[in-house]
Order: sequence, then C-alpha cells, then structure tokens
Amino acid sequence: MSKVKDGDTVKVHYKGALEDGSVFDSSENKDPLEFTLGSGQLIPGFEKAVQGMTEGDSTTVTIPAEEAYGEVREDLVISVEKDNLPDDVEPEVGMQLQLNQPDGQAIPVRITQVEEKEITLDANHPLAGENLVFDIEVVEISS
Repeated sequence: MSKVKDGDTVKVHYKGALEDGSVFDSSENKDPLEFTLGSGQLIPGFEKAVQGMTEGDSTTVTIPAEEAYGEVREDLVISVEKDNLPDDVEPEVGMQLQLNQPDGQAIPVRITQVEEKEITLDANHPLAGENLVFDIEVVEISS
C-alpha cells in the first residue's frame, strides 16, 4: 500500500479542535478535504501529519502554533479612530472588516475592542497563537 508523499493528491476527513476540545472545523457530513501534499495549501503541521500515512490510516495530532497559524503578532494589532469607519457600520467586538492597503490588496481584520473614540483591529488569523488538535483519516491517495 502506498504512503502519502509530496506531490500526491490526498483526500482526508478531519476534525480540528483547540486544546480545550472546542471544535473549529470538521469535514463531518461533507466531502473529504482534497489537497496536494507539499503545495502549501494547508498549514505545515497538517501536511507533516499526513506524510507517510496510507489509505485508511487515522491519527490524532497536536500541531503547535508555529506549525499552524503562527504566534500572535502585536504588529498586526492597531487602534483606529471610529470616525474612520463608514457611517453605516456600528462596530462590535468580533465583527469582521476589511482594510485596503495602498496597493489595493484587502486585509481581513477583526474588531477586538470598542472604546468611545477608538476601536482595536486585529489582522492576526483567528487561530494564531493556538495549538491545534486534528483527528485525521486518509480516505484516498492518488499520485
């Protein structure tokens, strides 16, 4: 039976959870996740966990933050004046917004704090700084 290696197209079922057990994503009741190993489509720790598995194999792996979405970067947290928001936006903690860079590229941000005159925006991935626990089952491998 062939083992998963770089360049293989792999289909997996998975469940992703935080260390406290709260599930943030799953392929349950969906088609399996399909990706090409080594193409950088997934977080490095997930690809590393699948490498060497065979069809039908299952594993549970804890992926440290640095092999997932990285550590929280303070330079990606900024405060802006509420006046900079469009008039029709009433800011709330947890709300998702987009900032446009000078080159036109959009950056997703999350409101993490709302004060009288300012709001705090965080451009870190919501799972940055978290160790992630994945249950993974390899469904299919094709070279």
